[in-house]
Amino acid sequence: MSTGRDANLGGPTEKCGVVGASLAGRDAARPLYYSLYALQHRGQESAGIVTHDGFQQHDHVSMGLVGDAFDEGDIDGLNGSAGIGHVRYPTAGSVDKSCAQPFTVSFKSGSLALSHNGNLVNSDEIRDELAGKGHAFTSDGDTEVIAHDLARNLLKEDLIRAVKRTMNRIHGSYSLAIMHDDTVLGVRDPEGNRPLVIGKVDDGYVIASESAAIDTIDGELVRDVRPGELVVLQDDGEGYDSYQLVEREQTAHCFFEHVYFARPDSVIDGSLVYEVRRELGRKLWEESGIESDVVMPVPDSGRAFASGYAEAAQEDGSDVEFAEGMMKNRYVGRTFIMPTQDERERAVRLKLNPIKSTVEGRTVTIIDDSIVRGTTSTQLVQLLKDCGAEAVHMRIGAPPIVAPCYMGINMATREELIASNKSVAEIRDAIAADSLAYLSKEAIAESLAVQQGDLCLGCVTGEYPYDIEDEETDRDVSRPVIAGESD
Repeated sequence: MSTGRDANLGGPTEKCGVVGASLAGRDAARPLYYSLYALQHRGQESAGIVTHDGFQQHDHVSMGLVGDAFDEGDIDGLNGSAGIGHVRYPTAGSVDKSCAQPFTVSFKSGSLALSHNGNLVNSDEIRDELAGKGHAFTSDGDTEVIAHDLARNLLKEDLIRAVKRTMNRIHGSYSLAIMHDDTVLGVRDPEGNRPLVIGKVDDGYVIASESAAIDTIDGELVRDVRPGELVVLQDDGEGYDSYQLVEREQTAHCFFEHVYFARPDSVIDGSLVYEVRRELGRKLWEESGIESDVVMPVPDSGRAFASGYAEAAQEDGSDVEFAEGMMKNRYVGRTFIMPTQDERERAVRLKLNPIKSTVEGRTVTIIDDSIVRGTTSTQLVQLLKDCGAEAVHMRIGAPPIVAPCYMGINMATREELIASNKSVAEIRDAIAADSLAYLSKEAIAESLAVQQGDLCLGCVTGEYPYDIEDEETDRDVSRPVIAGESD
């Protein structure tokens, strides 16, 4: 689940995308397939769909992009009006088909399929307990842990109680699309860390990681799934049932969804991502605006920030020009390999190329969403100076990333994060920019119209909303006690 910036150019990579549908009178496979295309930015390692025709389960899961993972015959073989889908970038578990999703399991209470976006922090404890009770695991991913735990609970409880029992045992970040026989469910963790929305189409209802997936199949966004809520789609396509199974005083929405990961045309937790990014850009000008001849985004994620920044600057009387001053080569994939150090250092030129006439002899402000290791930023600054920029100022639409993410974003370790052991001035010198400024946490919260305490800011504070071993917490929280639980 790449986020759109090449892993070899230093950007963090995203988790996964999930989708589910319950329709009346037609197969769900094709709408699920189109929805996965809309969520491709969330996962590029594998793709899969599982459907149920009322009698049996059908599945197709394969490595690669959605368009490579399925052909026409695969879609035609996925019968049934209920189904779930998944695109994956691995943040827990191996990079092979054993961890590709949806994960399926059959047991005496029926069939179960599960798609997971997020990351558990206590999966090892639950895995060890279940393995001790005779559960055989085929992968090292945390999704299989959730599936086995839920299957065990379904042997003793009805569907709603079984889901609640599992929710009370797993600890961490999760948005789930689940199918039990031909019933489709959506579950969001009690802190609401990862997004999940409900949509309506002409003949049924869908759940998806982002509203853009619903738009793609001509659906209408209904609302977000609430933190701690279970949504059960009715099998006749007429509606859905809601169960608030777990409640917390605080949420922990991932601010990085708005900054970087989600599609700009998606609505998450009531906010259009594009407008949030524009507002973040405006805040960036208010906090650290600097006069320059031209403002340009690092494509693609910096575009909305730069637009808002330039607009706010112009409203303040600046005659700065907004320009698409760097062109992106969209055909340099994540697997592009550069064997020598010199080639690695010049990798950015393969991905991004400046328009010399926009840059030469001018002072430039470039807007990016984040600096992770600093390698890409260093190369960008040098590239613009090589093209004749008189000065290069860098403005970042997020606070400095000082700590890793445990919630499903494949981010660097503390040792690799440039901001974990350098001040802003030291980072400025390291990337050779003429000036550097980041957006504040306060501006993030204001732009999202939420309290800081209702956001997950772990990667920029080092304090997390979950009980993670050897890490600080930002609230009173402890993980469930698993060892010794009886049946």
